[in-house]
Amino acid sequence: MRRLAIPLALMLATSGLVSPAQAADKVTRTAQCQGDWLPGTPTAEDVMKGEISLVGLPAYKLGKNVDWGASPYRNRSWEFVFQSLRWMGTLVVAYENTGEQRYLDRATEITKDWVASNRRGAAATKPYVWKDHPVSLRTQPLLCLSMHVKESWLKDSLADHAKLLSDARLYKKGHNHGIDQDIALMGIGCRYGRSDWSNLASRRLTGTVKLDVDSQGALMEQAPRYAVYVYGRLQVAMTNMKACDRKVPSEISRRAEALKDFIAHSTMPNGYMAPIGDGSAETEPKMETGTPKQKIKVYKAGYVYGRTAWGKPDSSYYSIRFGPGMKFHGHEDHLGVTYYAQGHDILMDGGFHSYEKSAYRYWTLSPEAHNVPTVEGARFRPRTSSKLTKTSYGKDRQAFRLTDKAYGVSRTRAVLVNHGQDLMAVLDTASGGKKVRNLWRFAPSYKVVSNSGGKVVLADGAFKVTLMQFSACRRVGGQKVERGGKLGWVSPTYLAKEATNVVVSPAARSLLTVIVPGTDSPKVSCSGGKLKVEGQPLSAGLL
Repeated sequence: MRRLAIPLALMLATSGLVSPAQAADKVTRTAQCQGDWLPGTPTAEDVMKGEISLVGLPAYKLGKNVDWGASPYRNRSWEFVFQSLRWMGTLVVAYENTGEQRYLDRATEITKDWVASNRRGAAATKPYVWKDHPVSLRTQPLLCLSMHVKESWLKDSLADHAKLLSDARLYKKGHNHGIDQDIALMGIGCRYGRSDWSNLASRRLTGTVKLDVDSQGALMEQAPRYAVYVYGRLQVAMTNMKACDRKVPSEISRRAEALKDFIAHSTMPNGYMAPIGDGSAETEPKMETGTPKQKIKVYKAGYVYGRTAWGKPDSSYYSIRFGPGMKFHGHEDHLGVTYYAQGHDILMDGGFHSYEKSAYRYWTLSPEAHNVPTVEGARFRPRTSSKLTKTSYGKDRQAFRLTDKAYGVSRTRAVLVNHGQDLMAVLDTASGGKKVRNLWRFAPSYKVVSNSGGKVVLADGAFKVTLMQFSACRRVGGQKVERGGKLGWVSPTYLAKEATNVVVSPAARSLLTVIVPGTDSPKVSCSGGKLKVEGQPLSAGLL
């Protein structure tokens, strides 16, 4: 929640002075400035002091005369947010809420300097300043300022923004950036009575929403955390359309509502979203989604979600990935799984680090950062789609089979999740007699207790989890556990990188991996080629 700088005590109304409360009463609060579009940092007082903290990085000393080419951390996200001017917008909101002219004066000074220093196409202007997303996000604070500053330079700048937002060659259709572009263009069109801009924004938005949110309500950007952002932006878009005396297309409102179920299914029992794609392990939706009727949900966009109960932090939960090839905010995580049981994270993805063009960022996108099978001696083919070919649902057991040709041959994974007596079993094979390996990334809190004879035991305090691997009912040994090094990493939050334990299997033509939470000595038996774990029989193909 953003903080506003509001004086704690009233000034004495003497010598012709008025109190802040009286001054605020004389300032009109506008829809363009009020709302939840401001970031949590910096506050208006931070900006007035000349220090701004963006995207969680240390405060940057802005000073009186702003260096618009500044990039103190060489961080793309910092640069984009800096150029969005939302931090300037905190001053205008503070002016509306307090009536103190100093806030508006400084906001005007900053913006006028920005306009003069960042003319589109000028040699001194950084190219990213006029990229689609900074342009879209910058429109809101500029519109907010325009409610109190009527000068031509500001109106002209907003017209420049509208021209860019209207350019079909720069429009990001089917993406959250496109939604932001439409919100911005609609705002300018309504502000200045330009129905051509408003009409275009309304028309484009419907098409973009249909591409970005499918008929089931799944976000097509391949990172569930972005569904929260898109849902919030669609609420803004619909509110703005109504304020502009426009009817909200039913397709937009229906898909926005369906997003809530997708967000709910994408959220683990601990309240955090499954860290799939560009989504950290510490993302909380912080919105009311309601409780879906189903506990198991398959989205044709490429997600399987399952849980034992709603509203119970100690219940079990899993996710499985398949579907269209990697795009937008997705990772090469097809056939990958995550697993949460008995109140504990067990299997995690590598997570989301940043959008920086670094070797580590690109590694987090790769198969090696996910719980997936790889084919020995075969080359990986990026952006390959995968299919869910078979499902089996039971009250206490679900099973799924998935396949693709990401390594040139058929790579197949069957996943069985058992509830009551919790366990996850995964069978990996490849066609053409090829051998497979697989990777299993555990939460950073786990330590290795033992590793021998095809059995790896890890512990998080008193809680233990066991991983066992088999081939044709025989235990397969030779697992390696890597913490740090090439594979043993996870990024639970933005710009964070933590060492964690990754179990790397040996290569085999058939690998059955069984993960049993809550014990270091599961009961295992094998008879007639059929495996039984903790009294639960596992068929040869799992389903």
